[in-house]
Amino acid sequence: MRNLLKMTIAVTTAFTLTTSLHAMDEKKDCDVKANGIVQVIATANVYNEKAKKQGVEFRRLNVNNSDLIKSVEEAIKTGAKEVNPVHFKSKKPSKTKLETNYAAQRACKFAISALTQAEEAKTTWRLAVPGDGYKY
Repeated sequence: MRNLLKMTIAVTTAFTLTTSLHAMDEKKDCDVKANGIVQVIATANVYNEKAKKQGVEFRRLNVNNSDLIKSVEEAIKTGAKEVNPVHFKSKKPSKTKLETNYAAQRACKFAISALTQAEEAKTTWRLAVPGDGYKY
C-alpha cells in the first residue's frame, strides 16, 4: 500500500511538472516588449535555479546562463545598453557582447529550454540507444 501511495505521488509530481513546462510558451513568457525586461529576467532567474539544481544549466558562447542573468541584472541597474558576461573558466569578461534586451530574452529562453529538454529526454532517450532494434 505504501509503495502504491509513493508511486502515485511520484507520477502526479512528474505529470504536474511536465504539464507546467509544456504549458509555458517561451516566446510569450520571454518577450521583453510585452512583459518588460525586469519580469523576463525574474522568470529566467526562477527557472535557471531549477535547472542548476537538476544539473542542466545551459552554457553557450563560453558563458553560463547564470552569468548571463547576472550581467543583465547589472546592466538594468546601471542602465547599460550592452552586456558583456563573464567567461565560465577564466571569470574575466568574455568576447561575447550582447544587447541588453536580447540577452534577457536569451537567458529566459535558455532557462526554460533546459528544463523542457530534460523532461523530454526522459521519454525520448530510448530512441537513440544502440541495440534497440532499429537498423541504422
